[in-house]
Amino acid sequence: MNEGQHIPVLLREILEHFALKGEARVLDCTFGGGGHTKAFLEAGEGIKVVAIDKDPQAGERVKRLEKEYGKRIRFYDMSFDELDRIEEKDFDDILFDLGVSSFQFDEPHRGFSFRYSAEVDMRLDPREGSSAAEFLEKASHLDLVKAVRDYGEETAWRAVVGAIEKARGSGVLKNTQSFADLVSKAVGNQGRGKFSRIHPATKTFQGVRMAVNDELGQIEKALPKAFDKLAIGGILAVISFHSLEDRVIKRFFRRMAGRPEHKKDNLPQDMRQQYAKLITNRPIVAGKEEVEKNSRSRSAKLRLLQKEKRMEYEKA
Repeated sequence: MNEGQHIPVLLREILEHFALKGEARVLDCTFGGGGHTKAFLEAGEGIKVVAIDKDPQAGERVKRLEKEYGKRIRFYDMSFDELDRIEEKDFDDILFDLGVSSFQFDEPHRGFSFRYSAEVDMRLDPREGSSAAEFLEKASHLDLVKAVRDYGEETAWRAVVGAIEKARGSGVLKNTQSFADLVSKAVGNQGRGKFSRIHPATKTFQGVRMAVNDELGQIEKALPKAFDKLAIGGILAVISFHSLEDRVIKRFFRRMAGRPEHKKDNLPQDMRQQYAKLITNRPIVAGKEEVEKNSRSRSAKLRLLQKEKRMEYEKA
């Protein structure tokens, strides 16, 4: 996929809420294909963008923008849960576009998709950690359950986990297509309509990917660090593609806004601290026109939070 084919999700809605004027400073925590970053830079000649991405190939893509925009863009090759290490602070706007980019899905050797025959890797940063194939061979029973049942939300999780454990050592778990076939046979028609358009292995692939990359854990670490990096009045925007991601974001945003995080949160109101206000009580979703142009936007949810004051430890 080339740059011209990359379509940034919910771009219009983000541009409507971000204050891209004068010498605004924006932090793009998930550079990916660079679509959002490029739009920010084009919004005004004084706008500067700091971009983060741990995918080594993102660094190659950012070079094209550096040639065009020069010192107005600065790139950090790191995971966004380490964003407290960057020098810059007091950003006017910060964006997270979570999940896997279309570039990564369309690169067969990355092992994210069963459309291609490849090693089951799935690492967002292939330079570190264990591959998905290694995870499938060595993970404990409980970790497999968490990946398939909790992260993948697969209703036939018992059959899938059992099939994975039985296939260990056979070589089946090393290849995307043989692994997908294994899962498909285990799932069968359980919980699926006869004419379901979702491939039986989709949920398991998603869950394993989330487990291998500790995606929820990284979001939980990154959100408070991003909030610290915001200027007063700055906007924090997060696009998620999974219900568990959205839950983490929703609870953090409500906590910062001094609201109950969930139905069982009974903390008295006078014990809460309000540091921000919710711009979105409910997530913004893509319209029909965008979904028709970009199917990836179908499951996208955008939440926005505006910082009103610094937290106590920020004042130190």
